[in-house]
Amino acid sequence: MTDRTRTPLLQVENLSVSFDTANGPRAAVQGLSFDIFAGETLAIVGESGSGKSVTALSILGLIEREGGRLDKGRIAFRRDDESVVDLAAISRPQLQRIRGNSISMIFQEPMSALNPVLTIGDQICEPLIHHKRLSPSQALREARDLLDRVRISDPGRRLAQYPHELSGGMRQRVMIAMALACSPRLLIADEPTTALDVTIQAGVLDLIRELQENSGTAVIFITHDMGVVAEMADRVVVMRHGAMVETAETGALFRQPRAAYTRELLDAVPKLGSGAPVYAAATSKAEAPGFETEAEPAEGLVLEVKNLVTRFPVHKGMLRRLVARVHAVEDVSFTLRAGETLGLVGESGSGKSTVGRSVLKLVEPESGRILFGGRDLMPLGRRDMRPMRRNLQMIFQDPYASLNPRMKVAELVTEPLIIHTRLDPRERREVAAELLARVRLPADSIDRYPHQFSGGQRQRICIARALSSKPKIIVADEAVSALDVSVQAEVIDLMQELQRQDGIAYLFISHDIAVIEKMSHRVAVLDQGRIVEIGSTDAVLQHPRHDYTRQLLDAVPVADPERRRVRTSVQQIERKNPIRPVGHSPSPLIYQTIGTDHQVLTA
Repeated sequence: MTDRTRTPLLQVENLSVSFDTANGPRAAVQGLSFDIFAGETLAIVGESGSGKSVTALSILGLIEREGGRLDKGRIAFRRDDESVVDLAAISRPQLQRIRGNSISMIFQEPMSALNPVLTIGDQICEPLIHHKRLSPSQALREARDLLDRVRISDPGRRLAQYPHELSGGMRQRVMIAMALACSPRLLIADEPTTALDVTIQAGVLDLIRELQENSGTAVIFITHDMGVVAEMADRVVVMRHGAMVETAETGALFRQPRAAYTRELLDAVPKLGSGAPVYAAATSKAEAPGFETEAEPAEGLVLEVKNLVTRFPVHKGMLRRLVARVHAVEDVSFTLRAGETLGLVGESGSGKSTVGRSVLKLVEPESGRILFGGRDLMPLGRRDMRPMRRNLQMIFQDPYASLNPRMKVAELVTEPLIIHTRLDPRERREVAAELLARVRLPADSIDRYPHQFSGGQRQRICIARALSSKPKIIVADEAVSALDVSVQAEVIDLMQELQRQDGIAYLFISHDIAVIEKMSHRVAVLDQGRIVEIGSTDAVLQHPRHDYTRQLLDAVPVADPERRRVRTSVQQIERKNPIRPVGHSPSPLIYQTIGTDHQVLTA
């Protein structure tokens, strides 16, 4: 337990922050007060736009860079020498000496926070050289150790890579390594595990716990994952519309929340074991305006993937000699019916996103067959694929990177309609307004730009865009990972409603197994680019047969502080390296069939 009789490490008093808009100043945080002690974990929860991230940026003195203004308030921080400074009043050079050294932050969007023109090694070494005065060679060794601690495979090679060469989960782990580099007294973690699969998330949470135990680091956790809150937090602050609605110790908050809004948040949390949806083929198939009908196969299959293989070359040296291949997807086969959701789950780097991109031919597979409506997409070039894409849409993992910053939302949402239909601008604007309302964005969003939205709101724009052409298949790559729990539940309900009405099939990629269960009729578990277990959701998640599936399920955080536990088994999961020498031929995959629709990899 934290000794709360001592002076707080950080004390925020009456913090108020606003942003200038075309309609005048808009309050983002109003009269917020809280404190945190050394070794304590404080969770700040609330919906997207509630002021959580604004609070974090204000503590670090970064809010002005985002166009905000600290109107009033005191942010008292106790330094190493026990002197107390007001972070809201000190000079910028003083703040720079504290930032990244005594106080570090893990940012929400790693692709936006990492410098795209510097290697991973350079970016991790920077705070080590600047604050700890290490030599470049010492900093590089320390950087490699940090990547190893956050469980990135082949850390030596990753140091020489650039952010765009890493998956979303890997980029997030790089951000965590940078934040932990100087062993800060206060760590502000803004959605630190959003892009991570459950095993890596469990390892990162253990790493943060270890840091707290060894050095008394205090942690401010900003998250919408109530399972993480239950697992990590000592106290919780619940925010809404920039104000605090409730604060309490974690156990008391989960047992007996006092505010109605807190009860709504807890009720919206997806709980593993609550059961999967029952598949029923759609009876109605509404068409998007201006589209022609296309016959479905008699058996209702919209997609058949057979023996799909996708590999990426690894080059080395000045002549870029081919030295190896990344075996990202190996001999993957599955089917997808109209109105069905197949969930893909696995660790970061297991091949989930590559399967989705290969199916849409956004990356070129090496071999296999991809049958859409009975037609093989493998031989089709870019021009022949273009008319097919009206029925094959994707919701990407990083909402900010997938939205054109120069286009307004009205144009972004209806971009597929511009390409594939003959609707005029007025009709497209009407479609955009309807879609924005259905994904719970305000009407005035239609003429705004992506940078004017929070991360969760940008993800909703991406979902609206994918739905605009009423496709037959949507590949949803972490489609709800950036959403807070209440909006996440609504978006899942919306996707399922559209599925029932229009017969849309989803290939649903997620690291959140509770969300996978709520959304999916069937589940495929991937490891090293191979499906190790596939079957109905209830069969795979309630009666797992493969060791890897069991390990994933063991790592899921439970939204109940009474069931907080030490995760010893998670640490035992072996990291996999998918790189193989040129000419390597993997052994054939052998599956055992259990029941009517459950297969497990045996060799």
